[in-house]
Amino acid sequence: MSDHTDLPPAEPQRSESVRSTESIDSVSVRRAPRYYRFMAVGFAIGLLVTIVLTFAFPEREDFNRLQVFGFVGLFVVALFVAIGALVAIALDRASRKRARTVVAERVEEHDEPGPIEVAEFVQITDAPPPAAAAAPESDEAPAESPQQSNDDPKS
Repeated sequence: MSDHTDLPPAEPQRSESVRSTESIDSVSVRRAPRYYRFMAVGFAIGLLVTIVLTFAFPEREDFNRLQVFGFVGLFVVALFVAIGALVAIALDRASRKRARTVVAERVEEHDEPGPIEVAEFVQITDAPPPAAAAAPESDEAPAESPQQSNDDPKS
């Protein structure tokens, strides 16, 4: 038993705060190569060619094999990376000839601003809180009262 029906699938329900915009455009569809992949293949092939060239010739007294590998590798690897990039460019140009133009529908959904929320406001004043008002604010010692003074000439 199959529950196959020809009805389109139900669209998901959208909240009332979502606004959608639809437009129809024509776009070009084609397969484009990834440049970095072609350049990476060129790097790998250049590295292999450098290894073969380094060990294909006998070692000279002037340079050891590591120095030869470095010098040859600089030029050969750079050459093969450039060849890989040129192949990618050629394939990209060829893919433009086989491009198809299709009609695409673009749907953009935007959230509508919701109702303004009421926030509680707290009034901020410059006056210190009651507990801090009783304490002195400076680090100076409190002034002596006249009753505690020993400099009084009457006593």
